[in-house]
Amino acid sequence: MAPTSPSSTARLLLTIALGLLLLTNAHPLTPSPSKNPPTKTKSTNGISPELVSTLRETLEAIKGVVSIISSFPIGGILGGGDLRLTSAVADCLDLLDLSSDELSWSMSSSSSSSSSSSSRPGTGDAHADVRSWLSGALGNQDTCKEGLDETGSILGSLVSTGLEAVTSLLADGLGQVAAVGHDDDRRGLVETGRALPHWVGRRERRLLQMAVGPGGLAVDAVVAQDGSGNHTTVQAALDAAPSESGARYVIYVKRGVYKETVEVKKKKWNVMLVGDGMGATVISGRRNYVDGYTTYHTATVAVTGKGFMARDLTVENTAGPAKHQAVALRCDSDLSVFYRCALEGHQDTLYAHSLRQFYRDCRVSGTVDFVFGNAAAVFQNCLLLPRAPLPEQKNSVTAQGRINGTMNTGFAFQFCNVSAHDDLLAAAANRSGSNNKQAATQTYLGRPWKEFSRVVFMQSYIGAVVRPEGWLAWDGDYALDTLYYGEYMNTGPGAGVAGRVGWPGYHVMTSPAEASNFTVAQFIEGNMWLPPTGVRFTAGLTS
Repeated sequence: MAPTSPSSTARLLLTIALGLLLLTNAHPLTPSPSKNPPTKTKSTNGISPELVSTLRETLEAIKGVVSIISSFPIGGILGGGDLRLTSAVADCLDLLDLSSDELSWSMSSSSSSSSSSSSRPGTGDAHADVRSWLSGALGNQDTCKEGLDETGSILGSLVSTGLEAVTSLLADGLGQVAAVGHDDDRRGLVETGRALPHWVGRRERRLLQMAVGPGGLAVDAVVAQDGSGNHTTVQAALDAAPSESGARYVIYVKRGVYKETVEVKKKKWNVMLVGDGMGATVISGRRNYVDGYTTYHTATVAVTGKGFMARDLTVENTAGPAKHQAVALRCDSDLSVFYRCALEGHQDTLYAHSLRQFYRDCRVSGTVDFVFGNAAAVFQNCLLLPRAPLPEQKNSVTAQGRINGTMNTGFAFQFCNVSAHDDLLAAAANRSGSNNKQAATQTYLGRPWKEFSRVVFMQSYIGAVVRPEGWLAWDGDYALDTLYYGEYMNTGPGAGVAGRVGWPGYHVMTSPAEASNFTVAQFIEGNMWLPPTGVRFTAGLTS
């Protein structure tokens, strides 16, 4: 039973009093003058003293927002014991904590003496790293705000000014980075034969190719439901992994269906999950939006720790289409790799939330917006399978959430295959009353979730499941001028561009130079960090 609400006057007075109390106890939203101003340093790849000052100010603004959220009494009249509010608060605290780390990493890039090179995050390319981290931080606070707004709680109003301050400062900092040219281009690392990065160890080079077992891939922990390993759950093995480790920590998950929600927390660096194959090792959950969780909180597997890798397993959310948003995998891990993984669900299957990600030989199935988020992600040789949605729903493969034109984010699909899932073919046949597999399915390559949404399909197979228009509007003419949707040298019955949308932001790319901007080497600096993993990848375009 819901608690009795106070009168509107009493609620207003209570809101004002609580707001004054929380703001009094909070950190200031603008920083106090430092007793010892930082010594000015020379710019390093565009990381100027002015940018460092902006980032310090942003950190103080984040502290103010965190203080308000942490002090908010969840429950009773104000919170009502609402699961969605509890989830939204937890999401915000995690996201703002991650943003603080990303800002700290960015500031450390301005000084060669700030930390040892082996313990530093990123690729070593300061300009690219900082742009990625600030893009992630800017998206984090937007996710926080969105989650709070959906609760209807007064907490959203209490932190709105603080979140706006964080947004403004991060946008300013990101603009400073984007305005500086990339003067240390290392994208030719593999082709020119230069040495691999300093952090590459012998064990790193073949992790995604070696078989598990004697003479093959050495593992640090084994998960087995029958008790034959070190742990019986995946989460227990992750909890036992070292924190902030510079060395790879390999967890072998034996075949079986593990019904649990799993979190790779932000201090669990360089973790790798290895299964016995798609469909053999399965991590299964069913959290969903209808049951009261925020979308961010519905993930069966949620990954935040940097340098995460996974291979030969399935992650699924079995909530079903009627439960709407239900994430299988959510990833906030910078420099993460997913190889031969199946991600299965319906609406919002894969939440590629932030930072740089690479997917190779993966299979992703779903209905509405089943690849969404605001990461800088490249998919190569992946199978994208639109499923049968609810009646009157339209399928969209992507819903990319870039909110600022200076962000490095977007989704690039190369050598991929967009084809109908078996259940969509069956549904189409039933609707048409025949075996016509190409009955109208209302499936599109994507729609613009946010104003600067950016998605490219290139050198891929587009099946007949995709409608001739190719792309779907979100709401009227929203974002049609500011989005960037591109197609380059695709094949298949759904690849024809003659009937595509005529939006200003849609591009039929004919220039290899333009398409190259979305390749592994250029879009996610893959030549700097993918070679050590042993994963197969193509750095650029193929002729």
